[in-house]
Amino acid sequence: MEDPTSPTDTLRGEGDPLADRVVAELLDTGEIAHANQVLHGLRRNDQSVAEDLPQVLRDYLTATNPVPAWVDPERITRVHQFFRHDGVHVASALSLGGMVASYASPLGAKLLHTTHRLDHPHRRLSETTQFLLHMMAKDPLGPHGQLIPAIQKVRLIHAAVRQLLLRGGHWDVARHGVPICQEDLLGATLIFSVTVLDGMERLGVRCTAQEAEDYYYTWRVVGVMLGLRPEAIPETLDQARQTWARMAPQHLGPSPEGIALTGSLLDFYHQITPPGAHGAIPALARAMVGPRTADWMQVPPSRWDKTLAKAARWEERANRAEDHHALARTVLDHVGQIMLNREVRRVTHGQSTEFDIPQDLDTTTDIPTPRDNTSRTAPTP
Repeated sequence: MEDPTSPTDTLRGEGDPLADRVVAELLDTGEIAHANQVLHGLRRNDQSVAEDLPQVLRDYLTATNPVPAWVDPERITRVHQFFRHDGVHVASALSLGGMVASYASPLGAKLLHTTHRLDHPHRRLSETTQFLLHMMAKDPLGPHGQLIPAIQKVRLIHAAVRQLLLRGGHWDVARHGVPICQEDLLGATLIFSVTVLDGMERLGVRCTAQEAEDYYYTWRVVGVMLGLRPEAIPETLDQARQTWARMAPQHLGPSPEGIALTGSLLDFYHQITPPGAHGAIPALARAMVGPRTADWMQVPPSRWDKTLAKAARWEERANRAEDHHALARTVLDHVGQIMLNREVRRVTHGQSTEFDIPQDLDTTTDIPTPRDNTSRTAPTP
């Protein structure tokens, strides 16, 4: 694969030509709203493409529906079994550790601001959890799964944000590359796979080597189906960890938007968790992302920090993959159940969150110019 940290790396200069062409035409013809309305009804992998969609969108949906020939269905099936056992822990790590890690990307946080998500953490949580549930279903890429339409819609969202930023002149391509470029997709894939697994392990929640590889493999498949070039993404979890270790120092850092997003996320959890667990939420986030990233995002320390750290050390000494420290497990289970039971719907009026292609962006403030070695990553999911 290509070195994503190279100054001459082409990943920064390339978006998603296929999706970009579709969105460009929809914007030119003013058909985004109509396309969204019809796409709301597209939910199953085997569902036929609606006749009243613009031809360019029909062609896109047809072209992106097949699963890549190299995908191993058995590995995807095994991930479902892993998720049945440890789903609440994956959801916890993703909705806390993964989210905060993604907000630590200054330009990525600004991108979320432009798509009106800065003050609505429940929406992004709902989108991310819904996407995760589609991924971890029994046969997510089979005829009755719902993952492929979700991927197709998210890919169009990325393309729309990219096109709107470029058309509005709100992005310095020469300095930062293309918005939501190939490098961004790679970073997002690694955050939601590598950092989630590592965050779970920091808390003593371990999975087998095969489960970890299969979980990463599933995200690798999804990354490619979201438009990431196959040769750009590492083949194994070990290679992915090495790649992220090289990328992270160049991509992560503090920003006003990242701090605000993290604060909104913690406030949201504060609203929907019992009072006795309030301090555990930031402690859990700090434990999963590490002290430097937590300090960047101003995740407050709490009396729970030492307790969770002791729990993780106890689990490491015990070296058991199945039995976790009762306290850490209780907190993880509670956060995970909030997401898996879709309690987020309480603030979305009981409805599933739709993946809508944006028609405009909030560009009242310019994209900030971060330090030269700080970039982006992790738009959606």
